[in-house]
Formats: sequence, structure tokens, C-alpha cells
Amino acid sequence: MGIITWGPDPWGREVPLHIAFWLLWAALFCGLAFMAVHALWLHLRPKSTEEPRAIPAVPEKVTRHSLPARIFHWVMAASVLVLLFSAFLPRAGVRFAWVGLHWGAGIVLVLALLFHLVHSLFFLDYRSILPEKSELMRIFSRSGPVREKAGKYPFANKLYHLAASLCGVCAAATGVLMMSRVHTPFFTRNPYLFSDMTWGVIYLLHGFSGVALIALVMVHVYFALRPEKLPLTKAMISGSLSRAYYLKHHDPKRWGPVGQKSSI
Repeated sequence: MGIITWGPDPWGREVPLHIAFWLLWAALFCGLAFMAVHALWLHLRPKSTEEPRAIPAVPEKVTRHSLPARIFHWVMAASVLVLLFSAFLPRAGVRFAWVGLHWGAGIVLVLALLFHLVHSLFFLDYRSILPEKSELMRIFSRSGPVREKAGKYPFANKLYHLAASLCGVCAAATGVLMMSRVHTPFFTRNPYLFSDMTWGVIYLLHGFSGVALIALVMVHVYFALRPEKLPLTKAMISGSLSRAYYLKHHDPKRWGPVGQKSSI
């Protein structure tokens, strides 16, 4: 029960073909298991009764996401869902014309990622989503400062964003290469662009990043629908948080609502 399926090339050499199909079910199980364990942990841990301290300088509505950032998020979300369903439903026995749908959604994702890269680097405070040195020190040593409230994003969100970004970029980059094997208006079909071994590695990277994204998307949707996280989900639509939620969960010294660049 390996994680890679192998097959012979035209010269009889064994080359990797793709990831094993059972990894799809493993990703689904891991996503469901995480949700169950996290929900139980939240239910059992002590509830905080601390009331946020009022700060007059904080406006009633605190901007969290700019309009371009929100549009990017929903375009990316739609394209990723189409990509996952069109990739794995045929493997599960659901038959439909998935190839054009898959590479079309892939083009949308690539364009969205390129836009987000430029937008984040030049127009947004991209550092707010990067793990800080003090947060890493808190994990690997006892000398790091203890912070009860987060800045723009909690440390767990930053790690999730990093994992999703790596998987998404890997899937998109390998997907662009794989488009040379199908008929599209963008490339002349050339299945001999790489050797069979290289194609096998590309398919493996694409497959592993795809199944990882299944679990990551499940976790993301789970948190988005949790009652205590719904204000963050609504902020991805409206663009702002209430003052009460901001003061309860965020440290104004680390993420101030006034005089800052737009947020990611």
C-alpha cells in the first residue's frame, strides 16, 4: 500500500505515474479528525470571561480587508474548489468532461496568485501574515514573550497561510507545466517536453499538493463556519470588524486600525 503508483516507460523502466488514490481518503480523514479534535478541545477548555478594555481612538468599524483583497480571496476560493472537485471526482468514479474545466480554473488561479503577489508586495502590509521571531521563540524555547492577543493574525493563522501558499503555488506551477500535455489555446501540445521520469515527479508534486489542499480547505471552511470565527468570515465580505471584536482578540499595539497600510 504505497503512496506512489508506478509503471513502465517505453523502454521498460519503472517510473512514477501519480500518487496512490487512497491518499484522497486519507486527506478527508485527516481533515475530519482535526475538526473533531479541535471542537472537543474548545468544548473542554476553560472559557475566558475577560472583557475588552475600551480605547476611544478605535473606530466603530476596523478595516481588515481591502476590496481587491476580498475579490482575490473569493476568486481564489472558487477556482480552488473547482480544481479539487474536477481533479478528484473523476478518480472517485464520477464521469464528466473535467479536463477543460480543470485547466480553465487553473488559469484563473494562476492569474489570481500573480495579482495577489504584486498587490501584497507593493500595496499591502504583507509582513502582517509572516511569522514573527518572538512567536517562533515561544515554540522552541521558554524565553519568548507570552502574548495573549494577536496582531493582525494569530500565529496559527500564519502557519496555515504558509502551508496553503506552498501547496497552492506548487499545484499551480506544476499544473502550468502539465498544460503542455493537453490541447489549450495557450500552448502547443508537447507531451515530450520532459522525460518520463521528470513528468512522473511533476505529477507527484501536483498530486501531493492537491490532496494536502483537500485537508487544508476542509480546515479553513471549518474555522470559517465556527460561531466565534464568523465575524472574521463576515469581514471577508464587508471588509471590516466591529470595535468590540477587535479589542477582544487583537492587540492595538501590534495592529493599529489607524495609519496603517491596507491589510491582506
